[in-house]
Amino acid sequence: MKVRHYGLACRSEESADRFYEKILDLKKSERKIVPAALCQPLFGIPSDLTVLNYAGDGVHFEVFIHHGLQPASGSPAHLCLEVENLDALLERSRAMGFPVIRVPRGDQWITFIQDYDGNLFEIKAGGS
Repeated sequence: MKVRHYGLACRSEESADRFYEKILDLKKSERKIVPAALCQPLFGIPSDLTVLNYAGDGVHFEVFIHHGLQPASGSPAHLCLEVENLDALLERSRAMGFPVIRVPRGDQWITFIQDYDGNLFEIKAGGS
């Protein structure tokens, strides 16, 4: 089995760009509109949605722009990403105001960052 892409939602293209391009260092490529005729039966959303694609380094996100989205909270749902330079990513995240959550576990740390819309990403250093 192979994951083809991850579908997530953000409230604005600007917040998606700041997180996926500037924090995760992914490239934005295709933009498309999913019509309400598909959004209603698939997601229960009665309007068109813009979908932005961010990809690089073996990962692909489809980010649905949903202006009425309420930020997620209190959920253990997350994606785990492996990055080459954990310290640099955490520094960029903090500098741009993204929440960084670090909890010690034995002699290691469990590290999460959160985007503007409450999506959680567990971050591991390459080789961890």
